[in-house]
Amino acid sequence: MITQQTIQQITSRIDIIDVVGEFVKLKKRGANYLGLCPFHGEKTPSFTVSPAKEIYKCFGCGKSGNTISFLMDLEKYSYVEALKWLANRYNVEIEETEVSDEVRQHQQAADSLYIINNFAQKFFADKLFNSDEGQSVALSYLEERGFRDDIIKKFQLGYNPQEKNALVKEALGQQFNIDVLVKSGLVVNRYEEPVDNYRGRIIFPIHNNSGKIIGFGARVIGKADRAPKYINTPENEIYVKSKILYGSYFARHAIDKNDECLLVEGYTDVISLYQAGIENVVASGGTSLTIDQLKLIKKYTNNLTIIYDGDAAGVKAALRGLDMALEESLNVKLVLIPDKEDPDSYVNKVGADQFREFIKGNKKDFILFQLEVMLREAGNDVSKKNDVVNHVAETLSKINRAEDFTKQQEYIRQCSSILKIDELGLTNLVNKYKRDQLAKEEKKAAAPAHDPFLQEPPPPEEFFDGADLLQRDEINEKSVLRVLVEYGLDEFEEGRTIAQYIFDELEEFHIETPLLEKVFDLYKAQYEQGLEPSAKTLLYNEDAQIRDLIVNLTLFRHELSKRWDEKMESIISVIKDTRIQDAISSVNYLKLSKIKKMFDQNQHDMEHATSFEDQMRLIEIHKHLKKIEIELTKIIGSVIIK
Repeated sequence: MITQQTIQQITSRIDIIDVVGEFVKLKKRGANYLGLCPFHGEKTPSFTVSPAKEIYKCFGCGKSGNTISFLMDLEKYSYVEALKWLANRYNVEIEETEVSDEVRQHQQAADSLYIINNFAQKFFADKLFNSDEGQSVALSYLEERGFRDDIIKKFQLGYNPQEKNALVKEALGQQFNIDVLVKSGLVVNRYEEPVDNYRGRIIFPIHNNSGKIIGFGARVIGKADRAPKYINTPENEIYVKSKILYGSYFARHAIDKNDECLLVEGYTDVISLYQAGIENVVASGGTSLTIDQLKLIKKYTNNLTIIYDGDAAGVKAALRGLDMALEESLNVKLVLIPDKEDPDSYVNKVGADQFREFIKGNKKDFILFQLEVMLREAGNDVSKKNDVVNHVAETLSKINRAEDFTKQQEYIRQCSSILKIDELGLTNLVNKYKRDQLAKEEKKAAAPAHDPFLQEPPPPEEFFDGADLLQRDEINEKSVLRVLVEYGLDEFEEGRTIAQYIFDELEEFHIETPLLEKVFDLYKAQYEQGLEPSAKTLLYNEDAQIRDLIVNLTLFRHELSKRWDEKMESIISVIKDTRIQDAISSVNYLKLSKIKKMFDQNQHDMEHATSFEDQMRLIEIHKHLKKIEIELTKIIGSVIIK
């Protein structure tokens, strides 16, 4: 985990114009910068970046955030990946918190594999373009397949020569470790001799979402005899096949903008479609879709169109993973390529425009297509038809999110019509499968034997109609938090900051709204560690809820002109000096709202007291609370008047 000190070093150096400007052409417009939004297609710029507040907002699609969230949204980085990207850009050395030996070894192994893969890609690319063998055997083959040089270079294709140890010799000469070479899959040991694993093959580098090479696919040139057509990197610390979609690094922006992901089987399918201008395409590598691959697609879009060969094998491959796609709430369509073609050959045959039209006009609903295929296979066999009904009901039971209820009902209506069965009967069968699945999950996650000492206490009794009071309480908590993040490091009195004043005064009064409490505690923890927290540092927190809260606390719809300070200098100086009064007022208003809640609780207790002693004790508490209330009211009044 990256230390808080490192995060502050990174965020203190961030220039949002510098970072966003790498992806968006920006023009200065007053105090802000304007450009075309990278998150949706637009012709008139509505994407605004504020360097003063380090925030961006698109007034077309509503996207907004800070530099880190920009990288996370646009590049689909995780929070840590975005921080590392920025650390690399601003030459900040990343310091991480204490990790176990196991985690450290995993990180070191991963770093070694990234380095060796990067070296290997450059070696393969050099052999493809700059060796006689590469040009005559591999490059000529790629050109015959219709691939342009610019696309070959973009996808970083290469060639491993026929010589048994060309890569081995080069790598060992560069002092690379033989064990790492073997783990990477680039080298294998044959008869106790290290040899190149991919010799005589065209190399397809496989990238992760940040563009790093995590593995390779190696394809034979021409037809394969006994050897497999493709050899892929074995799984290791950075290459996990079930979590990878080939081409996702190059397709991510296009998928985002088109709000659709096209899924094909092979590497060449991706490259051919990309070259034709159809860039929102990825490949599953010919394997069944996994839940991790579907989640990766869902990061970019909810709309998945699967494009496979039209033969029986292609249909079977396309139908795999359907239930998981439904569980992820993906809208799945299917397109089958005709005439024994694949996407690669078909786009080259008909051209990009006709291919697009074909895809647009031949999308089949996944569930209805599956039903059609199963009914065709069942024929007039009653038993097989019964199996089809059960299979469809089980499939529809996977659509189990509340927001997808209407979609499920529409599928039930259409499927019952096609199957010629009662709609209510199919609904009941779908619900049965839902109940069965729920029962399995409950059994799997069954709690340990009943232990009264481990039970949660019952929720407190509602003792007052507190909706309005709770709302005012939250408003006052927000006010304190706003003062804390904006002015906390300013001086309250000699030797004491506003933050310390707030902490001291609220020692007996707690922030109760969960998110506000979380931010308050986070600020306090960082302050006590000497990290100087502020609105800016909290704006770059990993938690999106915290980032949004800070924006809402500190960003206002209308702001003063930059020239206002010049024109109204004396007035502004007075306003700036009111931050101490702001701190006192916000703290005391919060205290007052807490006291009022205590009053209501105490009143409730007095009404239900069962003994004279309890009544007298509660009356004394009432007097004490009333005294505090009067004192707070006087303080608030004097601050306001002053």
